[in-house]
Amino acid sequence: MGNQHKETIYAPVSGQVLPLDKVPDPTFSKGLMGEGLAVNPTDGEVVSPVDGKIVQVFPTKHAVGIESDSGAEILIHIGLETVSLDGEGFTAHVQQGDWVKVGEPLITFDLAYIKAHAASAITPIILTNGEGIEVALSSETDVKAGETILFSVTNSGEDRPKEKTREPKQSVQYSDEARQIVAAVGGLENIQAATHCVTRLRFALNDEDQVNHDELENIDLVKGSFTTNGQFQVVIGQGTVDKVYRAMVDETGIQEASKEDVKEAGGRKQNPLQRGIKVLADIFIPILPAIVTAGLLMGINNILANGGIFGEQAVIEMYPQWAGIADMINIIANTALTFLPALIGWSAMKRFGGSELLGVVLGLILVHPALLNAWDYGAALEEGNVPTWNLFGLEINKIGYQGQVLPVLLASWVLAKIELFLKKRVMDSLQLLVVAPVALLISGFLTFIIIGPITFAIGNWITDGLVSLFDQFAIIGGLVYGALYAPMVITGMHHTFLAVDLQLIGSTESTFLWPILALSNIAQGAAAFAMFLAAKDDKLKGLASTSSLSAWLGVTEPAMFGVNLRFRYPFIAAVIGSSIAGAFITFQNVLASSIGVGGLPAFFSIIPGGWGAFGIGVIIVLLIPFTITFAIAKKKLKTH
Repeated sequence: MGNQHKETIYAPVSGQVLPLDKVPDPTFSKGLMGEGLAVNPTDGEVVSPVDGKIVQVFPTKHAVGIESDSGAEILIHIGLETVSLDGEGFTAHVQQGDWVKVGEPLITFDLAYIKAHAASAITPIILTNGEGIEVALSSETDVKAGETILFSVTNSGEDRPKEKTREPKQSVQYSDEARQIVAAVGGLENIQAATHCVTRLRFALNDEDQVNHDELENIDLVKGSFTTNGQFQVVIGQGTVDKVYRAMVDETGIQEASKEDVKEAGGRKQNPLQRGIKVLADIFIPILPAIVTAGLLMGINNILANGGIFGEQAVIEMYPQWAGIADMINIIANTALTFLPALIGWSAMKRFGGSELLGVVLGLILVHPALLNAWDYGAALEEGNVPTWNLFGLEINKIGYQGQVLPVLLASWVLAKIELFLKKRVMDSLQLLVVAPVALLISGFLTFIIIGPITFAIGNWITDGLVSLFDQFAIIGGLVYGALYAPMVITGMHHTFLAVDLQLIGSTESTFLWPILALSNIAQGAAAFAMFLAAKDDKLKGLASTSSLSAWLGVTEPAMFGVNLRFRYPFIAAVIGSSIAGAFITFQNVLASSIGVGGLPAFFSIIPGGWGAFGIGVIIVLLIPFTITFAIAKKKLKTH
């Protein structure tokens, strides 16, 4: 046994700590680069987390690598997909070869700019040479740069990887691997453009079906691969990826390309529908926590306020002292849905590159209490007393857009375009007085006069069409949606139905689509659980057991991509089960009053009158996928 070396790694940025599996980038969330933590920064200063030497400052200044005095190698990756910013918003204060002390400034960055123009400001801090090293992660939730311990590493003297990692390698050493990678992704003729960032090779491919994933994963240097935003990305690692890329250029004849070239080429691969789906995902995913929380709390309120659950009378009727608590819960729960346009406005403006604060203001304008509530519009229209504004003889309905999705989406896009247009043309000293007031005024008038009425009508047409379809062909509608939901998750199209669910709730105060989604989650979990019981391989058993639990709690990706799609028949069995259950609960008119957590906790979102039918649906998606998968797996897995 050698001497034990223990080193403390301090937080390089101030902010809130996140575990790596919460980072929305598979390179980090799957641990492909190593262990560590991430920080959601609250300011724009990065300091050294250790005493050591700068081994790499990436040309775009969005990442820096440090080797500590004891040999630990730490990668600080500022934000996600920030390589595409080409250094805009970053200032480096050190260069490769510099020696630094804990707390010494390394890089400063414009936090607001990063949040507006990159995928995220979340900053992973990774120990990239952690093999054989014991890593103790901090339990701190908030950290201060250079002062709070983020994690510590313990390494025996004889196992230290320092000599191995410090020895420089020449590009020629990676020529074989470079040729293998090019061949595995389909050869030169399949590559439109290729570049690299601090951790991975990035390809724009003509046809991703030509990628030989088994061959690629068998290359020692490759730590993983995935597709995102039209790019096929191969994870190599800090300090090696640039050498592999150089070898790839020198040995295979591939042409060098910039990040923008690859981004543009990858974007061209996505058709308008795919790009539209991505925009919706970028807007709605950030606000999901608020919506899901609202759904859970509304479920609790339903249990207290609705009759027929514990007796003919509601709980608050049997025990009036609970009425105040139920009403308070209802207010807390309803807030996210009542002010939904403000949430969408914030997220949409962030996606479109405008000021999030203006997006919030625009959303609040659309639900101002002086406006006729959208939920009262139908009754007011029948009575002929819809309030109006008279603009030089033009009568404009004075209505709000509570619970509506389309009006604020389009209005936010217009607001962002106007704001960006003005920012480029108004001098800095006048921007505060001109840009926001003019942008809000113009977009506000356009929304009330044109955008709101048109999109409100379109939203109602979509709602009426879906309601009519499922009313007339309930069994077919449930059967088809139950069968298609899981395949839509694979393509990302399921994000479009989040907007549809919210539109249904805004217009009818309920949705018949969400319960089917919840059953689809449970079905995927049941199929994965069957694989857990049937599998002999310990690795598969471990993955199947944890992913089935995750699916039953509403997160299906681990079960779907890690187990069910890998073997195919579990996925098909889950689709069969969710399709049959979807048809049954739709025929029984099972509705959800809100969007909550999928899977088994979805009971909280279901209107209590449908609990019995939904429970039968749950039994269907537990038994059918499990039975089919287990029967096939017992035969097939014997041969593996």
